[in-house]
Amino acid sequence: MTNAWDYTRLAAPTTRPPYAPAAMDRLLTADGPRRAAVIGAGTGHLALELLARGCEVDAVEQDSALRDIGRERTVDSPHAHWHSGTAGLPGARFGLVAFGCSAGLRAFYEACRLLGGHGRVACIRNRRRLDDPLQAEIEALIRSRIPGYIGARPTCQAAAIDASGLFGKAVRFEEPIVHRVPVLDWLASWRSHAGLQRQAGARFYEVVFEIEDLVLRHGIGTIEVPYTTLGWTAETPS
Repeated sequence: MTNAWDYTRLAAPTTRPPYAPAAMDRLLTADGPRRAAVIGAGTGHLALELLARGCEVDAVEQDSALRDIGRERTVDSPHAHWHSGTAGLPGARFGLVAFGCSAGLRAFYEACRLLGGHGRVACIRNRRRLDDPLQAEIEALIRSRIPGYIGARPTCQAAAIDASGLFGKAVRFEEPIVHRVPVLDWLASWRSHAGLQRQAGARFYEVVFEIEDLVLRHGIGTIEVPYTTLGWTAETPS
């Protein structure tokens, strides 16, 4: 069975924003480095952040093309281990199970198994800030071209974590970060915007070209794009 969506040609890992350092620090307790599992690891953004903080990381990604990119990005670390699924990962081995996206009840049950009753689950992602004038202009352009466009509004994971009954009360956190990146590199990331392509359909490249034209009118150089790293985390019951 093939995936409903092919992310292979959409992977542009180096153009995506990093996570806010303060947000990443919230994921790790004061007792130092631990073993972490990243589920839905994609091209390794979250795995790289955890590796930089001294974690041993098992990254799980079903898409083979994304997994290959992730392996390449973490090839210099002996503490990165890539897998196509969680079935082979033993329980009670991890202190942190993190999702770089939203997760559901089945995923939380698997996280609980991996934690073995001792540790923390977390969901974390970046959201572009629309209180920035240029980003607001881009969002308005997209909405004018795609009726009913649903932007990057992450599903609140606190309710889902709490409803699972597997963890203590979920805590929401957010931290700002400014992504400084060459304009042309940042524009390239729009060509890898899976959510926009799904909703724009045949008009995708038309919309992307309009975004490029809008941004380039502001000049070519380095762009500062404000993001919020948003996350939810909860501990297993003591």
